[in-house]
Amino acid sequence: MRIASDSGSFTLNSLLNQRGRAAGGWIRGKFQRLRRTSHPQVEANNLSYTDGHPSPEEEEAPEVILTFEDLLEEQRFSEAGLLLIGREDFLFGGTAEEEALRDHAEEAEELAAKRGALEKLLVQTLEQSLSLKPDQINDEASVSVLTTTLTSAVKAIHQEEKQDLKWTACRSPSNWKKLHDSTLCHLVEGRMDNPSAGPAGPTGQSSIQTDIYNMGRQLKEDLLQVVQVVKTCYPPESNICQFYASLYHQALSARLRKIADFVLDDRDCVFLLRWVNDYYPGILKKPELMGEIDAAALGKLLPEDLLEPLEEQYLNKQESELSTCMNRVLEEERRRWAEGKEPTTEDGGYVSPLAYDIIQFINGMVTATETVTGSLFKAQTITLRLTDLMQRFKAFQEDVIKQNKWESQAQIKANLSAVEQFSDVFDKRRHLFPKDVRKNCLEVLTDMRRSAHSFLLNSVHKGLKPHYQKLGTSDWLKKNAFEKLLSSLEMELQGFQDLHPSCHQGVIAQLHQEVTQEYVRRLLRGNVKLKGREQQERACTAVTNNAESLHQLFHKTGSKEDWLKEILVKIAEVLKLQDIPALQMQVVLLGSAYPDLRETHVSSLLKLKSNISKPERRIIKQTLSDLQRETSAAADTHMFFSKL
Repeated sequence: MRIASDSGSFTLNSLLNQRGRAAGGWIRGKFQRLRRTSHPQVEANNLSYTDGHPSPEEEEAPEVILTFEDLLEEQRFSEAGLLLIGREDFLFGGTAEEEALRDHAEEAEELAAKRGALEKLLVQTLEQSLSLKPDQINDEASVSVLTTTLTSAVKAIHQEEKQDLKWTACRSPSNWKKLHDSTLCHLVEGRMDNPSAGPAGPTGQSSIQTDIYNMGRQLKEDLLQVVQVVKTCYPPESNICQFYASLYHQALSARLRKIADFVLDDRDCVFLLRWVNDYYPGILKKPELMGEIDAAALGKLLPEDLLEPLEEQYLNKQESELSTCMNRVLEEERRRWAEGKEPTTEDGGYVSPLAYDIIQFINGMVTATETVTGSLFKAQTITLRLTDLMQRFKAFQEDVIKQNKWESQAQIKANLSAVEQFSDVFDKRRHLFPKDVRKNCLEVLTDMRRSAHSFLLNSVHKGLKPHYQKLGTSDWLKKNAFEKLLSSLEMELQGFQDLHPSCHQGVIAQLHQEVTQEYVRRLLRGNVKLKGREQQERACTAVTNNAESLHQLFHKTGSKEDWLKEILVKIAEVLKLQDIPALQMQVVLLGSAYPDLRETHVSSLLKLKSNISKPERRIIKQTLSDLQRETSAAADTHMFFSKL
């Protein structure tokens, strides 16, 4: 520090004296005298004026002038930079460039030396930009010391950038902006090469995993410090948070590229992919960083040519592990069957753990794979062997049916519960599977459901066959035949009480439809001839009552196929009607509701009515042909007559 009378010092006061207040009054607007105060950073305007002159109090106070060296010592870099800028403007202003360089060579050299000293301190300050420890970020005193110095350094750099443009012909540019950027780049590189000591990562990590973990932790801590502390030292237009993020992104990417060039074992491969696709994006999505850093602009940490072999290695491992797990579950199911063990029960019905266990494996591994690869499409590919597993599950069921042992019924019922579980997953969690895998598996499940229903219901139809044979005969019109059928059917239905609720309704609905179809099939055989109105009305009443009885029985046991009752009611109406136009209308209604109704069905039905002539039957059938030619079947119509 020097007193104002020391004319040899390089101070703002000496600068003012060289040009004089009158001739150089413009300087006063930018560079007032700097007095030492109790504050570490002096504001630009610290004098009070009265009519353009200093106040009496100020004239009386002894004035202490800060030299350039004083400002550097107090780390007031922007003010030190202003001294250099003012002196340079004084030297080079108002004279030709050649004269300025010739007449002030010695002073220009002195300026360059002082600028070099300031530059050195600026670099040192920038190198300390991230010096706060995590526990100091919330300490106001520590933060204030750093931000005061760094803010002054940043201002000095921006001031010098403008000055470079002003005197390009008189001296080489300082390029402090480039120096700033390169210094921060070296700072980031150094911190990534030598991460600070922190909490240890998970136990059992390899050296590669430890290195990646430490670099990632350092990146996270530093970016949070940039956003919470360093950002306040820069003007908004500098976009300093994005700049730091790009430096760390490049540094981490370069180091991960080197690691990816090695032949990694599966654990290191997974860890690396997890950092690229999950952990690192997760850091950038932290609420504190999201508003300051454009993650999309940074891009991927690794290029596709390095990611692809790593992902292929990982996906192959995942696919193989999933296949092994699924095969183990199926083989366990086969073993239990071979040993004669009865399936377990749940909610009163037989169940198989096969579907549940496999679904858990698929859901867990596909979800994990999506996280590691960052792609659901890639994650779905690990389920490609599921179609083969379903085929082997189907073969297992066919073997159970073929053996037809005492335990077969229970095993098929358990398999049905698994079929429904799988079908539900393919419907509600379709995102887990590629479209072709889902389609192929659903086709296999449909076949399995059909064969299981057939196996379970064949024995029922076999027991009901003697009663079926009485349908459509004179015994049927006496009611006794149908009542016996109904009684036997009710007993058979009790055998399905051990079906799991997930598949019980499907089996009962299928039986409901098949019984109704067998009823219509027997009726259309024409074993009974209805000669007059009275017999036809009796037959109508019988069919209507039978329809209601079947509906009540099946509805009670879980069937929701109400449309089957309506078929019988419409057929009964055909048996009752006598007028040809009325019959034509009823056939149209029947054909509209059930597009698979054919002329052969109508002909068989009309033949039951002995009082309908062949030409009249032809007229009525023609009505159906005209209807089907002019209309197409709706998508939601039921198929019934085509299965007779």
